[in-house]
Amino acid sequence: MAKTVTAYKEKMKELSVLSLICSCFYPETRNKLVYMEVKPIDKRASGQAFEVILKPQSPVSDLAHNLPSPPKRDLSLEDIEKKLEAAEERRKYQESQVLKALAEKREHERDVLLKAMEENSNFSKMAEEKLQMKMEQIKENREAHLAAMLERLLEKVSAAEARAFIRENQRKEKSGYFSV
Repeated sequence: MAKTVTAYKEKMKELSVLSLICSCFYPETRNKLVYMEVKPIDKRASGQAFEVILKPQSPVSDLAHNLPSPPKRDLSLEDIEKKLEAAEERRKYQESQVLKALAEKREHERDVLLKAMEENSNFSKMAEEKLQMKMEQIKENREAHLAAMLERLLEKVSAAEARAFIRENQRKEKSGYFSV
């Protein structure tokens, strides 16, 4: 493991040399990572793992991170009142925005409810019309069927009457009694 850590450090040094060579071609200033610490982490099944810790370049940069905040100035009564008024205005504005959003939400809910009621009403009307048409069609079909049955019955009755008349005439002829 120690060999791997040293190999990694050497590789990082080579990268520094490479960046030096590149800086000759590209004269832009670049942040150089001179100070670093490499800590090996437990060997994993998939290979080696390292933790690279970069240290600041100089003690001056440590001070740059720990600058004290500027001293607070004393607030006058007028400044405090202005801040309170501004806070009150912000609170009122936020409250009005919340109320406006609630009103819009209620309006939207009302519109959705009205649309649903209208669609339900339209559906009910359409269903009622379809049912009415179906009932009328059934009634017409039933009346046509009954008329056809009645017509067939009348034909059968008239045919039966005709046969009865013919039989009666034939009996009379056979008996010799036929009068016209």
